[in-house]
Amino acid sequence: MSDPQAKAGTGLVIENLTLDYGSFRALDGVSLQAKPGELVVLLGANGAGKSSIFLTTSGIHKARGGSIRFGSQELVGRKPSQIVAGGLVLCPEGRKLFPQMSVLQNLNLGAYVHRGDKAGNQRMLDEVMALFPILKEKQHQPAGSLSGGQQQMVAIGRAMMGRPQALLLDEPSLGLAPLVVKQVFEVIQRINRSGTTVILAEQNAYAALKIADRAYVIENGRIVMEGDRESLLKNDEIRRAYIGA
Repeated sequence: MSDPQAKAGTGLVIENLTLDYGSFRALDGVSLQAKPGELVVLLGANGAGKSSIFLTTSGIHKARGGSIRFGSQELVGRKPSQIVAGGLVLCPEGRKLFPQMSVLQNLNLGAYVHRGDKAGNQRMLDEVMALFPILKEKQHQPAGSLSGGQQQMVAIGRAMMGRPQALLLDEPSLGLAPLVVKQVFEVIQRINRSGTTVILAEQNAYAALKIADRAYVIENGRIVMEGDRESLLKNDEIRRAYIGA
């Protein structure tokens, strides 16, 4: 992350993606892309389909149809561990930490697919601690004893330990105080500027759009609008629905 010559991350292309939960169609022909090195935002209300896109892309849910291409890889049908090893990593909504385990143990779990490369994992750990200095101070404390903002830092740090070329971030600002949200979004920008492609699902539309290159709006499992940062920030419909202006 600290390399100023870092290459742009790998791009992601989703085409006509469908996902069913029983008889309910959660995703209905979703198509979107994040070009290498972009920061792309998914906007939408609870239940719109943002998490479903991420869970399907990361192999946790099985697509009903469509294609998910990550660089030269087709991800549909791959196991989650294979997808992480290939460079696409999910930081899930709700953090999903192991609260009784230490901060350090939680972080090291993110490097599981690289467990044979101890030197590389230590380098990544050093970079994560540089991103979140408070975690170095609290590395031996149970993750569940940390504040909500600090737990979100652990969750992002754990994802970074997977060495992502593209990082999926699902609602990282959820439940956080405004000052902490600002800090988290600054870190997300740093990660992106280092060369990692970032796809960010957010309800905090204004904060997300301020750092985005482009954004998609999803409603009822369908993409209903897309555009660059400026056009969506100025869009009256988006402002009314998501920004409250």
